[in-house]
Amino acid sequence: MPELPEVETIAAGVHARVHGARIVRVWTSGKPQTFKSPEPEIARALTGARIESVRRVGKTIVMTVQRNKTPTELLIHLGMTGRLLVSAPEVPLAPHTHAILTLSGAPGETARREIRFVDPRRFGRISLHTPQPTTNNLQPATFSGSGSEPLTISLAGFIALFHPRRTPIKAALLNQSLLHGIGNIYADESLFRAAIRPTRQTARLTRAELARLRTALVEVLRHAIRLGGSSVSDYVDADGARGFFQLQHKVYRRTGQPCLVCTTPIRRITLAGRSTHFCPHCQR
Repeated sequence: MPELPEVETIAAGVHARVHGARIVRVWTSGKPQTFKSPEPEIARALTGARIESVRRVGKTIVMTVQRNKTPTELLIHLGMTGRLLVSAPEVPLAPHTHAILTLSGAPGETARREIRFVDPRRFGRISLHTPQPTTNNLQPATFSGSGSEPLTISLAGFIALFHPRRTPIKAALLNQSLLHGIGNIYADESLFRAAIRPTRQTARLTRAELARLRTALVEVLRHAIRLGGSSVSDYVDADGARGFFQLQHKVYRRTGQPCLVCTTPIRRITLAGRSTHFCPHCQR
């Protein structure tokens, strides 16, 4: 499943290519698993709307559009195999395409483009979100996700979030209601760089260890974003290109291979129902 760096890469790529364009036609596949909002409602909300921005919240891509001065947000969760691509209309459709937004072009442009959502396994989800007025009625509340943002959370906030938990730290990192956007890859890689064993009970980690983990997490995520994410399965960016951070993995999917620091074989266990990779020597 694409995690924070992959979703950030896709959202930024789509934004750069389509913001300012107007949606002139909406096609959906009729597969009910994909759409959490009724398809006719999605088509009505988007047709004729101008794309203001495309951003990431956790693992969700948020496309903000405006029509008749009314903002609407299209939420796109990629699931296991979802792809969001920007293509020319003449490019053949990929199998399992479930939504196509045909664009008129940004100001000053005449060539049309399409935003296509492709998802072979149909675990991805598309829905509408209407920003709600806030108490001061100055700025509507946009979609913010269920947890805190890993790239901007303060050290004090990070410690307060994790220190009272009595679950293994790997499980806590995967809890999207705490930090959103972290999945198996970046939990394993961050714990390795912080020299913390994934089975350690979160409440028993010292403040210094939690500070080290926060620093490692931010560094890993930012490095992965710079390299376009990790392509270990189906992930590609908005142009269909693969990422490169998988070449930097220290433990993830390296079971039995020597640790790049101490040469101890990397171990794989199942923790909280997920495959977990770590070095038994470097991580204590």
